[in-house]
Amino acid sequence: MENEELIFKLANGMAGFGWLLLLLFYKRPGITNLLVWIIVAALCVLYSTLIFKTLQPGDWKSFTTLEGVVSLMSVPGAALVGWIHYLAFDLMTGVFVAVNGQRHGVRFILLLPCLLCTFMLGPFGLALYFLVRWYTTGHYFASNYQAA
Repeated sequence: MENEELIFKLANGMAGFGWLLLLLFYKRPGITNLLVWIIVAALCVLYSTLIFKTLQPGDWKSFTTLEGVVSLMSVPGAALVGWIHYLAFDLMTGVFVAVNGQRHGVRFILLLPCLLCTFMLGPFGLALYFLVRWYTTGHYFASNYQAA
């Protein structure tokens, strides 16, 4: 348990530092490379290491029902793995929002609420970015991914 608390604090610190860098220096060349290739990658490696140490072969079927997921998340090691999953994906999503917004000329003042919501509320922040980008550019985000 003591080890899990240390890992929790380390992962939170890494993600928090990453978000701080993203919010302060998002326009700086190379900052997104640093965030993705160092911080997000480290969180992914930590997650990958812990997921196979924490979950037993029989635990995987717990993901097929809500009751199973709730039961699994009541185990501190599994909750830690789930939390690191959120940290990695939310930060990666924040990097995406910052880079994509910059690429499409969305002003930072409009990106800031999207980034803060992504930091705290994950998918809600991404949905807010989709709306902001659509409002700002007149193009729905999914138009980037139409088949040729």
